[in-house]
Amino acid sequence: MSFSSQTKAELCSAKIEKKCCAVAECYGVLMYCNTYSPAEIRIITASDAFALRLPKLFRKAFSLSFDVQPSESAAGKRSFIIKERSKIAQIMDAFGADIENHISHHVNFGVLEEDCCRSAFVRGAFLSGGSVTDPEKRYHMELATPHHSVSREVYSLLLDMGFSPKETKRASNALLYFKQADAIADFFTSLGACTAAMNIMTAKVEKEMRNTITRQINCDSANADKTVMAAQAQLDAIRYIAREFGLDALPEPLKDAALLRITNPEASLADLAQLSYPPVSKSCLNHRFKKIMSFVPQDSQE
Repeated sequence: MSFSSQTKAELCSAKIEKKCCAVAECYGVLMYCNTYSPAEIRIITASDAFALRLPKLFRKAFSLSFDVQPSESAAGKRSFIIKERSKIAQIMDAFGADIENHISHHVNFGVLEEDCCRSAFVRGAFLSGGSVTDPEKRYHMELATPHHSVSREVYSLLLDMGFSPKETKRASNALLYFKQADAIADFFTSLGACTAAMNIMTAKVEKEMRNTITRQINCDSANADKTVMAAQAQLDAIRYIAREFGLDALPEPLKDAALLRITNPEASLADLAQLSYPPVSKSCLNHRFKKIMSFVPQDSQE
């Protein structure tokens, strides 16, 4: 089961208790379903949980049943259809629309005055026309409807609920979407899908942890490479001095540093500073190696 299907299944586990919320959830479903017109209502879903919820939802909201609906054992995409005009008129009337003078769909905010009804409306919209990507892959949640005026009005509704979705178009659909893990998690928390929200935040934490570890490894690797390159350059300079002048030609502090490097070819400056006797600071040891490097002609260092 996909993450989107799991999320819809969790949303469908919410009890249908208050009629006003059942009406609001049906409203969201219809605004985002495949067909909602004076001639026909057609809701198509591949979600098992949503398919089981729809008949109960419409009975609770309107005390009516679908004219055509699949059996509970059906699989794949299933269609729920209402063609009886009196039923469609009853449904539209519940949302303040007139079947005889219907022109275009708009969200009647008067049906969504309570916070619980707003959440129910958005839950229905997501169940009918929403999807969410597996957070292990990327963060993306969207609501898609062919009714562009509805999408604009739902945008305003989400703003009132404290969310800031983005808008775009895809083919004939208007889309509202989120691409931030925190925003998607908050969205599902408000709808009652707390497990989905927790899984999104867990995935985010794990990704950030992996990225931090990767950056640390890359940083450590880069620092190690720099240490090796610096040590090699110092050894080359020491060999040059030994060959051309002899190490005894160096002042005692520089000779000690050179011998320390020869006996610890891969050690960092910090490690060499601790091994020095008497102890010296890292900056002091670095200064001594710079002195040693200065004995080598520039063309010999290249």
